[in-house]
Amino acid sequence: MNLKLKIWRQKNANSSGEMVDYNISDVSPDMSFLEMMDVLNNELISKDQDPISFDHDCREGICGMCSMHINGRPHGPDDLVTTCQLHMRKFKDGDTIIIEPFRADAFPVIKDLVVDRSAFDRIQQAGGFVSINTSGNTQDANTIPIAKENADKAFDAATCIGCGACVATCKNASAMLFVSAKVSQFSLLPQGKVEAKDRVLNMVKQMDEEGFGNCTNTGACEVECPKGISLENIARMNREYLKASIKD
Repeated sequence: MNLKLKIWRQKNANSSGEMVDYNISDVSPDMSFLEMMDVLNNELISKDQDPISFDHDCREGICGMCSMHINGRPHGPDDLVTTCQLHMRKFKDGDTIIIEPFRADAFPVIKDLVVDRSAFDRIQQAGGFVSINTSGNTQDANTIPIAKENADKAFDAATCIGCGACVATCKNASAMLFVSAKVSQFSLLPQGKVEAKDRVLNMVKQMDEEGFGNCTNTGACEVECPKGISLENIARMNREYLKASIKD
């Protein structure tokens, strides 16, 4: 395939950026999107031009690093995939592909397609952990009775990879789906009950301080989430937050 790429180029966080046109030929439909970007970068390097900066790591749909906004959708025109799992067969010969970084005030651009998502790390640090000792002589996990429905929901929430697609697609740049997934995976299990109140209060507080918007139940976050995290988690977090806010 021969493709025209319109890619956001930005030298650094303090400079203004612009869309730059690139032509790429002989793209195999079996390539992943990131492999196509690698081919383009090799061409740029061979011409002594600055390659396009973009985040990537595992390339197996697990790490959540490959954050690209492709033709108006986070991770591109496919469902339940990350950018590294998107294949060029989703495009046609002669297509124009628009590639941008995730857009949100809380995700400032570092360079080209790379954004700073450390806000997610700070939200995690505010409460996304358990204080129970899980090393040494701990009680066998299998002896703690947990309803299968709760275990399944906790595991579903824990599949969140923190990629930020929910923020990038939300008209309010809300991080509610991400935060609620982290709250839910602990609130549904006995190990997470110890600091349940502090967790939800601290994580929501940090989320607000980072400048993310609020949820208005549009549902775009669930649609674009590569792991299919459910809006049900936002409802659960709201209930947890209300309970934690009521003084004993």
